[in-house]
This record gives sequence, structure tokens and C-alpha cells, in this order.
Amino acid sequence: EGRRDRRVDTPALVYLEKGRGVTRDMSASGAFFWTSGTYTPGEPISFAIELKTAGGKMMWKCKGDVVRAEPLGHMVGVAARIIESKMESA
Repeated sequence: EGRRDRRVDTPALVYLEKGRGVTRDMSASGAFFWTSGTYTPGEPISFAIELKTAGGKMMWKCKGDVVRAEPLGHMVGVAARIIESKMESA
């Protein structure tokens, strides 16, 4: 396993331009989430992950690219590499 950052296996809401989804896991450098739609490896992607913290809800706004897309029925699993991100209060 060649991951740089430790993954956290937790469901969290994901907001995308094409709809919504839910994370399977995430790290500082990437996220895997289930959603609907069509995604192609290499395409740019923007998304926000809703995080619940002791101080309230936060939005982790990310820009990156699709590493892989795994179709499964009417859903697709998207692995995204995070290139740029910022945290904002929700």
C-alpha cells in the first residue's frame, strides 16, 4: 500500500457539482466516495465533505482529480486525489 496519509473510514456527506454522495474513507490527500453520475479518471473534480466537529459542522472544500471510478449498479465509487483544500464553517 503506497498511501502517504492515514485513511479514516467514516461516512460523511459529500457535495458535488453533479449531486451528493457519501464517503467510504478519506485522508488528507484523497477521498473515496459513493455517488451517482459519470466520472472519468484524470478529470478535475471539486467537492465538499461535511465534517462534524466538537465546535460544530465544518465543510472541507476540495479540488483535485479523479484517480478511478468504480461503477456498481446505479452508483459509482470515485477515488479522488486532493490537490487543494480549505476548511470553512458550515
